[in-house]
Amino acid sequence: MGIIFIVRNVLGELIVFFDWLFQPTQVKRSADAQARLDQQCQSLLVYEFRRCPFCVKVRRHMRRLNLRIERRDIKKNPEYRSELMAGGGKTMVPCLRVESEDGVEWLYESTDINAYLTSMVNA
Repeated sequence: MGIIFIVRNVLGELIVFFDWLFQPTQVKRSADAQARLDQQCQSLLVYEFRRCPFCVKVRRHMRRLNLRIERRDIKKNPEYRSELMAGGGKTMVPCLRVESEDGVEWLYESTDINAYLTSMVNA
């Protein structure tokens, strides 16, 4: 184990801690509107790992928008890592898997993922 590994893990834990400490306020919406969004979220998956700062950015945005999207940690479950590689072609996280009638799309950049989620909520 190198010093970079240790520093990366310590910083990752600090990011997760501050994310927990300063959680964003969730959007409030009617039960019907929330149920419609929950239904839309059934076609979404987020591949991530806990200490990744870009994954934290996406999780915070999901929490802020009050979106219930299944999350798959590729460090804890090797099957999820294999799914991500087979489907998206790389194991970079975060990755949003969007399933639609047109097929499956894989979004890899946290900014693009957050923009997609915002547009979904505002549609």
